[in-house]
Amino acid sequence: MNTNVMSALAEPNRMQIVELLRENPLTVGEIAENLQLRQPQASKHLRVLSEAGLIEVQAVANRRICKLRPDPFKELDTWLESYRHMWEERYDRLDDYLQKLQSKEADKEK
Repeated sequence: MNTNVMSALAEPNRMQIVELLRENPLTVGEIAENLQLRQPQASKHLRVLSEAGLIEVQAVANRRICKLRPDPFKELDTWLESYRHMWEERYDRLDDYLQKLQSKEADKEK
């Protein structure tokens, strides 16, 4: 897992930018307006996201259009999948244990 991706997503404004871009590409100005940031602040956050490989920025005339790149999110999902699998196994074992306890309690009551 790329630690630059995790670091970039850890900052709340950058995470909000990613959430905005989930819907559709936006210009730097639209992002700044939606998050009520000054454009230089938004540009700094976008630069971090771009350097982490999370977004790509395309220049169209005098506008810069930002959109998400899918590959880093696929990598993140793959990394998280191993944890999902581990936790599902642990929950299954816990469920089995609880069912055994309930069965013992039911036997005692009889």
